[in-house]
Amino acid sequence: MVETDLLGSRRATGEDAPAPDVSLVVTLYNEVDSLEELYRRTVATLDPGPRSYELIFVDDGSADGTFAALERIHADDPRVRAVRFKRNFGQHPAMHAGLSRARGEIVVTMDGDLQNAPEDIPRLIDAIEAGNDVASGRREARHDSWGRTVPSRLINGMLRRFTGAPISDFGCAFNAYRRDAVDPMLGSIGKQKFTKALVLSGGARVVEVDVAHAPRQGASRYSPLRLTRLALHVLAGFWPQPIQWIGVALGVVCSLLALGLGAYGIVYWVGESNFPGPLFGGVLVLFVLGIQGFILALVGEYLGRIQRDVEGRPLYTIDRELG
Repeated sequence: MVETDLLGSRRATGEDAPAPDVSLVVTLYNEVDSLEELYRRTVATLDPGPRSYELIFVDDGSADGTFAALERIHADDPRVRAVRFKRNFGQHPAMHAGLSRARGEIVVTMDGDLQNAPEDIPRLIDAIEAGNDVASGRREARHDSWGRTVPSRLINGMLRRFTGAPISDFGCAFNAYRRDAVDPMLGSIGKQKFTKALVLSGGARVVEVDVAHAPRQGASRYSPLRLTRLALHVLAGFWPQPIQWIGVALGVVCSLLALGLGAYGIVYWVGESNFPGPLFGGVLVLFVLGIQGFILALVGEYLGRIQRDVEGRPLYTIDRELG
């Protein structure tokens, strides 16, 4: 039997077949080159174990034959389920599509690019069975450029501050969840980025698990501009009343700058009989405009969220579904 949720996606109720112990949710975008290896290594890791499992692959509008490969795998293995989006909607809506279909009491999530090793899945599952609600993957010896790691550290610090969760790697998509920790958040997952941070903000018990991390094949999809937008999303999504705090900070900083530059101007004017007012005035104007631009970007994030909620647009539309 299948039911429809509020976001328009279908979710198996468990009456069609016995629910597995573990659901593995894998998001894919143009991963045809790594898919077969990912499937083989995952099955080799989970088959000797005592737990039943299902594999849920979500194809986020790939254009390289990823779904055709999923069809071949599904034909040979009924434990494999697959969803194909009509276009590329993004990783977080894809994560929602997988989580909303997962039937296992333990749900493991990962990307399909093989940067994370499927052989680490049992370590995450064991951490949940030890009594935790979330097993948070922590990437060992991370193989990313400084252009990725520096913004990532900044965003991780922001999320630690706003969620109160003392973990070091919010950006790692390789995690395990107890199902009853995820279900209350399904209405927000996908709309809100950082699924792990969202679940942890509800008070879930968490433990970090070190997992292997391989270099990515090809260029990263997270450009500096996209990482900046991600930081704005964190502020709008996890920082309560940011406009008020930024307004206070803006007033204090501008007042202190005005006081300091004014004092310097007086000293320079008295000592040199020549005060460079236009230069310092221009610097101050540019500084204030920069902060105002940041505030406007943050307001834009809020307005975009309001627009999406008012319009009631679905997170994603589905082209095909297997299993």
